[in-house]
Amino acid sequence: MRRILTIEDDAATAREIISELHANGFEVDWVSTAREGLLRAVGSVYDLITLDRMLPDLDGLAVVTTMRQVGVQTPVLMISALSDVDERVRGLRAGGDDYLTKPFAPDEMSARIEVLLRRRQTAAPNITLLRVHDLELDLISRVGRRRGIDLDLQPTEFKLLEVMMRNSGQVLTRMMLFEAVWDFHFDPGTNLVNVHMSRLRKKIDPAGLPALIRTVRGSGYVLEAPV
Repeated sequence: MRRILTIEDDAATAREIISELHANGFEVDWVSTAREGLLRAVGSVYDLITLDRMLPDLDGLAVVTTMRQVGVQTPVLMISALSDVDERVRGLRAGGDDYLTKPFAPDEMSARIEVLLRRRQTAAPNITLLRVHDLELDLISRVGRRRGIDLDLQPTEFKLLEVMMRNSGQVLTRMMLFEAVWDFHFDPGTNLVNVHMSRLRKKIDPAGLPALIRTVRGSGYVLEAPV
């Protein structure tokens, strides 16, 4: 499961962030001070950090600047009530990857996080073999295997599986899959995702093997190792 660190001193805002992230399949660690956040950011591995600009013990700019100075390159979404252009520029120049102003819509925050995570995946070209449990996907030979047995994957199935394995443990909505696999930036109102997911499941999760692809009712799909 993907992990996000939320550094936010306002409990109500923190609960809103955590609720939205949990709904999208993320594991969240929450701290309310800059110093504790900095210790977590440096000492643990996170996929992304949401960082409040106005913290009681230290400015959020100092947190992200220190992170970058010590080599922590985790994407940072800065969240702040300071909305003027100069403040947004300061946040980005200090090392933030994006800047969201309060009050914000939770779904906008999720969308910005998705973009930052996609950028991070794109920036890692050296990954040529994806693994989840006993499932492998070779991005060079374009071959998928489960328990060492080759899978007969069509091009779209391969792309769909690649997206799901790159985001293993995260719930992917239909809209996210439409964008990542078919480059649709709208829901065409078809059962395209369902049809391809059904075909992929028959190849990935045959009878007798633990299922790796799971439907999350009302949300989407997730690929993860069996418990």
